[in-house]
Amino acid sequence: MPILNRAAELQNEVTEWRRYIHTRPELMYAVENTAAFVAEKLKAFGVDEVVTGIGRTGVVGLIRGKGEGRTVGLRADMDALPLTEITGKPWASETPGKMHACGHDGHTAMLLGAAKYLAETRNFNGNIAVIFQPAEEGGAGGDAMVKDGMMERFRIEEVYGMHNLPGLPVGQFAIRKGAIMAATDEFTVTIKGRGGHAAMPHTTIDPIAIGAQIVTNLQLIASRSANPLKSVVVSVTKFNGGNAYNVIPNDASFVGTVRTLDPEIRDLAERRFRQIVSGIAASHDAEADIQFHRNYPVTVNHADETEHAIAAARDIAGTANVIPNIDPMMGGEDFSYMLNARPGAFIFVGNGDTAGLHNPAYDFNDEAIAHGISYWVRLAEQRLNA
Repeated sequence: MPILNRAAELQNEVTEWRRYIHTRPELMYAVENTAAFVAEKLKAFGVDEVVTGIGRTGVVGLIRGKGEGRTVGLRADMDALPLTEITGKPWASETPGKMHACGHDGHTAMLLGAAKYLAETRNFNGNIAVIFQPAEEGGAGGDAMVKDGMMERFRIEEVYGMHNLPGLPVGQFAIRKGAIMAATDEFTVTIKGRGGHAAMPHTTIDPIAIGAQIVTNLQLIASRSANPLKSVVVSVTKFNGGNAYNVIPNDASFVGTVRTLDPEIRDLAERRFRQIVSGIAASHDAEADIQFHRNYPVTVNHADETEHAIAAARDIAGTANVIPNIDPMMGGEDFSYMLNARPGAFIFVGNGDTAGLHNPAYDFNDEAIAHGISYWVRLAEQRLNA
């Protein structure tokens, strides 16, 4: 079937909501205004139960169907990014240094549109829990909502997520079973040497030279330690040391990220990282302070639930417009915590030929709205025996 007629009818209204949210971006857990907007809309739709403050500032709405049954969760994220928008759109961010550069405004608006439709029709048995999550961008809001007892409180048995994807045409969907997005570990390393005059390096322990060796050798984790068929990325993204052209400093530091798709490779990468950093530092009589933080886990789609998501997407978009085995991506996603708590699946919806995610020129493509609403509705009705 094509996109739902009612979803098409809702297009303009939901676009207004999306653009309203876009002008008022909020970061991490400080999404009080967005959460209040969401809760107000859910109550206006006649959603049976609207609960705020889940995972600090998350919102959950429960929509009861025509008969008894299970509860299925549908999740969207609400937070923005610390970027300054350069789109010049009439609905551009009104807050310098904050913008919706990942499309969470679109995700929230599409799920609100689906909630309005489902509250009107209730063409299902059981319950739909619409989940609006804070702090996806680095704050692990998904983990916070799970730890706050959301799954148990609303008796959620399956959970599904959706994210827009620039480069994928509007009207298309993409998904895969198993690992679809990477674990996102972070590190900070400080090399402690002995400073001195740049003209007399033999009297120093040069932390910059040592750090440079370490950065180069960290690439051996992917090329020589890991199975070539297993994905691992080690990226150093910042290197600081010294403040004068003729002085070797006492210390230097660098930070970065490690991305993996497999728990064993994740363990291997951390172990080899620590060995390389401490070993090279020690070989030059320097010390290395290593801070290695395990961030979001791998986002792993469950097999049966992925098939359900594919079926719903195909009903909306047609078989030719659903990619059932997209390559995994090395970006991270804290929906992983919800998938660790309950079976489910995470799908991409096309955003068309737009700027990439986390880019100050990015904007969510409103043409995707009816497709996203239709997917959510079809999935909900399919999973709850419409």
